[in-house]
Amino acid sequence: MKRSLCSSVIAGLFVVAAPAFAHGGAAATTAPSSAVAGSASGIEIASMDREVRPQDDFFRYTQGKWLKDVEIPSDRSSWGAFNIAQERVEQQISAIIADAAAQKNAKAGSEAQKIGDLYTSYVDQARRDQLGLAPLKAELARIQALKDKRGIATLMARLDRIGVDGPVGMGVGQDNRDSTRYVVGISQSGLGMPDRDYYLNDKDARLKDIRAKYQTHVEKMLALGGHQDAAAKAERIVALETDIARIQWTKVENRDPVKRYNKKTLAELRALAPGFDWDAYLKGTGAGKVTSVIVSQPSYLEGLDKLIAATPVDTWKSYFEFRMLSSYAPYLSQAFVDESFAFRGAVLSGQKENRPLEKRAIAEVNRTLSEVVGKAYVTQHFPPERKQQVLDMAKNFITAFGEGIDQLEWMSPETKKQAHAKLAKINVKIGYPDKWRDYSRLKIVRGDLVGNVIRAREFGHDYMVNRLGKPVDRSVWGMSPQTVNAYYSPTLNEVVFPAARLQYPLYDANAEPAVNYGSVGISIGHEISHAFDDKGSQYDGDGNLRNWWTEEDAKQFAARGKVLVDQYAGYSPLPGYHLNGELTLGENIADNAGAIMASRAYKIYLEGKPGPVIDGFTAEQRLFMGLSQARKGKARDAALISQVKVDPHSPSEFRVNGSLRNHPGFYEAFDVKPGDKMYLDPKDRVIFW
Repeated sequence: MKRSLCSSVIAGLFVVAAPAFAHGGAAATTAPSSAVAGSASGIEIASMDREVRPQDDFFRYTQGKWLKDVEIPSDRSSWGAFNIAQERVEQQISAIIADAAAQKNAKAGSEAQKIGDLYTSYVDQARRDQLGLAPLKAELARIQALKDKRGIATLMARLDRIGVDGPVGMGVGQDNRDSTRYVVGISQSGLGMPDRDYYLNDKDARLKDIRAKYQTHVEKMLALGGHQDAAAKAERIVALETDIARIQWTKVENRDPVKRYNKKTLAELRALAPGFDWDAYLKGTGAGKVTSVIVSQPSYLEGLDKLIAATPVDTWKSYFEFRMLSSYAPYLSQAFVDESFAFRGAVLSGQKENRPLEKRAIAEVNRTLSEVVGKAYVTQHFPPERKQQVLDMAKNFITAFGEGIDQLEWMSPETKKQAHAKLAKINVKIGYPDKWRDYSRLKIVRGDLVGNVIRAREFGHDYMVNRLGKPVDRSVWGMSPQTVNAYYSPTLNEVVFPAARLQYPLYDANAEPAVNYGSVGISIGHEISHAFDDKGSQYDGDGNLRNWWTEEDAKQFAARGKVLVDQYAGYSPLPGYHLNGELTLGENIADNAGAIMASRAYKIYLEGKPGPVIDGFTAEQRLFMGLSQARKGKARDAALISQVKVDPHSPSEFRVNGSLRNHPGFYEAFDVKPGDKMYLDPKDRVIFW
């Protein structure tokens, strides 16, 4: 799943969902009171810039002083409300890990032993320096043993199992056409930079500079791996990745779930790329018994087959070794850690320095043993009443969305009936799952960091593949409870809000409700709206890719999408970089619809009563201010460039201002008129739901 500092969409097939959990305990800490936020209402008054008119730039009006005063931490590429919440979660998790690590006589195989030994292994940099590349000796030997191109498939299967990306990606997920079964998916992969544009765009001077630095990075990594001819090999590796990029589908093309759904028998798969030993590959990944697969990009496999034939074996060996070193560099000696950060952290993201070793260790434990840590996290930090509070809010949002469907003048009764049927089937999950994943088969050994990572990745891969042939478990979660994020899954038709998303500054249980209907409500509305964005609307209430639209209604919806594409294509976070309106369309629809749902849901909550005026602001004004401050954020230039190229989410500024320019309630709340910069002519505004 793609990382994001805001809500995420899980697009069904090939997303490896985390297993389900159960709540383990009672007492919990409470959220900071609204006094911490800076006012009786929960609005952060101190963050505001009163010199900016809300009618001209609402984003900076609500947080302009904060934007001017705050410095992005040197070990971060961006900073904002989500990062602040994550930092707090990290501190809470740190205490959980410290307790486990202190148990020196913890029973072998126990959760405390696994947590403590994994953390201790990570922070023991002296041992990592002493071991050097020795822990990867066996895996590197597999690569060097490659004799001919027929063996590439078997090697790639092994690399898949231990989390090293190659030109082909394999996953197990729900069938988009039959959400009751699991299937194997095959998709494009294998690039060392974020997107094909980084390799192919010759007009962008910044990307060309990054490309040159990438080749230097590849050379340095190979040199650290002991290669005397590192420069020549690096040149060939980057040339190969450029050829791979050239045949890959674009991010926009990959947004189309219908075009990405290509069911192939094994005979048809072999015909796409006859030079690749698919039988060996599927067997090596543990999926050798399947009779068909879903291919996401058929033309890519055809191109890859030609590329394999045209590329010498030695170049493939160098490529795979670099992919191995790149994947495991964070767990090796200091020289590898530093070089990995120098490119991936500094060049690609603009970070000034790497995160402290202890924090990286915490992140690794949280990632590898997420369900184990999550069980302790919800016991200590998620009070049961908070779950009910948000569930009650979510019910109002479901009702609000239904009202929105009924009010659409352009949609026919037939399609409205289908939309209501899907809305009625949306499942809402709050806080934590219902059962905990069993980690008993995962072996963690103190002092063997690389071995622990290899075993953990194999453990996760096997968990994914072992779902084949079993009924789809609709209780699974795609995020751990301690994840500061949320998502919608089209194949499960569910919205999920982990416990960590429901905390200050993103949610304040003690704040006046209007602010929460903006701050956390925008996320609730956003995720529900994903069920009806340009991608989610192609799935029915059971999670199947099925057209339930009349032809005329589909045209009307697409026309509104074109308006939004053009709107956002006009926004520029940096000189020379405009948003890709097609890439961000789904998230922009969800932002726009979610904001309108927040206003409607709050009115449902009020039950016809007027909202209170607090701190001089009306309830509706505070709702919009809460929405904006929950998306408070700033980013370094390198991070913004990467976001524009690969992230389906718009930068924070445009998630706020862009959506509110289309919101009738915003115009009313702040008396926005022609001539104001936030004003958009009514004929140019668009409302989807």
